[in-house]
Amino acid sequence: MRAVVLESLRPIEENPVALREVDTPSPGPGQVLVKISSCGVCRSNLHMIEGDWAPAVPSKLPIIPGHEVVGAVTEVGAGVDWLAVGDRVGVQPLYDTCGRCAYCVSGREQLCQAKEITGESVDGGYAEYLLAAAAHTYRLPDGLSDVDAAPLFCPGITAYGSLSKARLSPGASVAVFGVGGVGHLVLQMAGLWGADVIAVTRGRNHQELAEELGATVVDGTAEPGAALARRGGVDAAIVFAPSSAVLGEAIRATKPGGIVVVGAEAEIGPLPFADEKTVVGSVLGTREQMREVLRLAAAGKVRAHCERFALDEATEALTRLKQGRIRARAVLVP
Repeated sequence: MRAVVLESLRPIEENPVALREVDTPSPGPGQVLVKISSCGVCRSNLHMIEGDWAPAVPSKLPIIPGHEVVGAVTEVGAGVDWLAVGDRVGVQPLYDTCGRCAYCVSGREQLCQAKEITGESVDGGYAEYLLAAAAHTYRLPDGLSDVDAAPLFCPGITAYGSLSKARLSPGASVAVFGVGGVGHLVLQMAGLWGADVIAVTRGRNHQELAEELGATVVDGTAEPGAALARRGGVDAAIVFAPSSAVLGEAIRATKPGGIVVVGAEAEIGPLPFADEKTVVGSVLGTREQMREVLRLAAAGKVRAHCERFALDEATEALTRLKQGRIRARAVLVP
């Protein structure tokens, strides 16, 4: 099969990934082989490729990146009786878990310390085929295209998981800091909660996208935390910009007693204890939440805005992402 392979960690401008011919894997017990029709391009892919998370991630080299994958089952391994050849399915970053630890048995399996991550510890979806753990493979509902579905398996579940921690109620106000692959889905889902939705972002292309999605836009370059605080603040802030400065603005924007949900790497900095603000991290979500995201998308209530690239255009997609020239989500289509 053809696959985009990461061979060494260096800036994307130095071409660290290359299209190669590699062996097509075969499923073992509890696994399925998926013929890939689309794979989203995530900023975390870029972080891994450029060595930002070394030496922990990736856990091996060479490796095939990509962790928001959609396709059709072509082979089924022993012991798998809930998926069949021809099923349209998706795979998210949480590739597999131990199923036995306290996190797994309490519904917090994304915290499993023995978990495998698609495209980071096992080969991912920048390829024509993916070997997947059947227990963490999801059937796609009818009426949802493969390209539109792919981003739901990372931005979609990440957005939903962050909102579940924000504890919104109808009429509450929420500010989303960072409107991109994840942020533009948070804006849509927050509206389903009945919240007053504010988008804090810098680039005009992202501001226009937020406006199209019905959010009130605040310029992220002009001390947005202070600006929102002067308006009375927000009940919750959700941060998907990997910046300590942005997180600081989000904390300032949040009312006393409010919640700040952080879904990107940042340092908290000063946190006035007397305001009783809560800062909580968020990563992915549960398997049932993943199914709910798919149901919402199939019903037309949320939609990922996608730009298509061929498999051999992976470097172009990653470069444009780094330069801020991807409006929402890039998707590779083998």
